[in-house]
Amino acid sequence: MTRIAAVHGVLPPNRYPQAEITDVFAKVCLPDGADRRLLDRLHGSARVSHRNLVLPLDQYGELDGFGMANDLFIEAAVELGAQAVAGALDAAGLTPDDVDMIMCTSVTGIAAPSIDARLAGRLGLRPDVKRIPVFGLGCVAGAAGIARLHDYLRGWPGHVAVLLSVELCSLTLQREDGSIANLVASALFGDGAAAVVAVGDDRPTAERPTAPNPQSPAAPHPQSTTAQGPTVVATRSRLYPSSQRVMGWDVRDSGFKVVLDAGVPDVVRTYLADDVTAFLGGHGLTAPDMTAWVCHPGGPKVLEAVADTLELPTGALDMTWRSLDAIGNLSSSSVLHVLRDTLALRPPPPGTPGLLIAMGPGFCSELVLLRW
Repeated sequence: MTRIAAVHGVLPPNRYPQAEITDVFAKVCLPDGADRRLLDRLHGSARVSHRNLVLPLDQYGELDGFGMANDLFIEAAVELGAQAVAGALDAAGLTPDDVDMIMCTSVTGIAAPSIDARLAGRLGLRPDVKRIPVFGLGCVAGAAGIARLHDYLRGWPGHVAVLLSVELCSLTLQREDGSIANLVASALFGDGAAAVVAVGDDRPTAERPTAPNPQSPAAPHPQSTTAQGPTVVATRSRLYPSSQRVMGWDVRDSGFKVVLDAGVPDVVRTYLADDVTAFLGGHGLTAPDMTAWVCHPGGPKVLEAVADTLELPTGALDMTWRSLDAIGNLSSSSVLHVLRDTLALRPPPPGTPGLLIAMGPGFCSELVLLRW
């Protein structure tokens, strides 16, 4: 079985309280003279206390179109991605030369050559490393990426595979767009990156101690896990009918304009419980058997829908709520930050099962059954 050898999270250095972000984003998002009471209400109810942003806050009003934002994305994604992959490999006791495959996912910028190609020489990856750049999965890509690493390592059990997620959501902010979707996005989404190192059955790794995180958003908040991660038992992907306009992008001259329907929690309530029940039942398990729920922090209403429809016990999503509060929603990187925090701060008993869940554009979900 695939084993998760290490998870490493990285945040950009510009960290602000939500109230400060609200004041600046009100000037960026709203036309001159517009009433900001709706924006204030949405920011206040997001359950986010701080976020890290790729730019200093006073520079967001200077963003001028898609080209400028995307150039900034490429530059910062390479820097954060290099930190994330190098940190994960070090925590796993591996070197860049050990990597056989790297998958890179983002939905907040585009690059050709892809980010993984730009990282190869900088990190010292082998010239024959397999590369899989992925775009379009959005928030679900952290879970889907782990699932696809698992698929790869089942065929190549002696290999080392890396998943890199870099999401710079703040660069997609639309100027003078007072739509509810844009205002909700301005309240929830932050910037960050994360890398996962996974190994097949035939590839052992060395164990190294976890290093403290000097840029911790909420102490204690370790940057990496050790090489004592869980194994991936099985995965399941689900696409839901008539839901393509629930979440995604409309691509405009101004960049990525968010599509975010208020019905996302309703889709969760309609489908997720049956999917989880069927998936776990196929392995002789039920929801109460899970000792950890590693869930993407989609937002307060989404998390409440997950907890309600799965009938989760009080505290089951504490790590997810903690991450949402400390750093916001990092799209595909978020569930990887929650996984890292779970491993480092609340590790489940060895041998017990847990479930990793994320949802995203499609509308879709990805389930990953873990064993600690």
